[in-house]
Amino acid sequence: MNPTVAALWHHLPSDLDAHIAACIHRGYEKVQGQGAGTIFFRADDVAVPGRQFSRLMDLFSAYGVPLSLAVVPAALTRKRWQCLKGFEKKNPSRWCWHQHGWRHVNHETEGKKQEFGGGRTVSEIKRDLVKGKERLEMLMGDHFYPVFTPPWNRCSSNTLKLAKELGYAAVSRSRGSKTPSPGGLPDFFVNVDLHTRKEKRPAEAWEKLFSELQQAIASNHCGIMIHHRMMNDAAFDFMEILLKALAESPNLQPVHFRDLAENRVS
Repeated sequence: MNPTVAALWHHLPSDLDAHIAACIHRGYEKVQGQGAGTIFFRADDVAVPGRQFSRLMDLFSAYGVPLSLAVVPAALTRKRWQCLKGFEKKNPSRWCWHQHGWRHVNHETEGKKQEFGGGRTVSEIKRDLVKGKERLEMLMGDHFYPVFTPPWNRCSSNTLKLAKELGYAAVSRSRGSKTPSPGGLPDFFVNVDLHTRKEKRPAEAWEKLFSELQQAIASNHCGIMIHHRMMNDAAFDFMEILLKALAESPNLQPVHFRDLAENRVS
């Protein structure tokens, strides 16, 4: 069963390039004097090579934009990694491959979905964190970078404490996550959602997306979440227009998680 395509990707505005340019310009107006703003893209649910994934990687390669890739450890095999690693040959410093849970399954019996939520014991959480991290280290070697993105962008306080203890460089959740990350464990949160949107009307969806993008740029922390399996041709067209606009903007510096964690941002 194919993932649902959000309503806004059924109809692109005719003046989309102008809207995107306006979001970048108006957003950056709020942070002028602080130097170039940063922007990052996080692609979730990575593990299985396919046409949509290849198309996404080709786009980011063409425009020279870094990408943080959240990999589901249990779904990654040696053969699949050999296929994914093919994108490393052109420019390995462009990608930041990191951990997306363990199996990406829900363990909560009620409430919102979580793989690393309050319904699990500390030992269960630690076991799956370690299994995921060790599997990616084994398969990816130095290509793996220890950032933890919990499935569905949420996890328990115990998970955050364990992530710090286990030596993760950072976590990445949604903006406004209720459980704060402990000191010494940065949270590279996403605040622009491209594909897991709930609006029913395209016009409403576009209005909210443009608002999210402008506000994120104005905050000097713009994190854009991608789900490539939810992308249709219109979504790819939007992504190309956005990447082109960023390539032409001197005011926004695209980065990935390793850049942020190691302060490699000029």
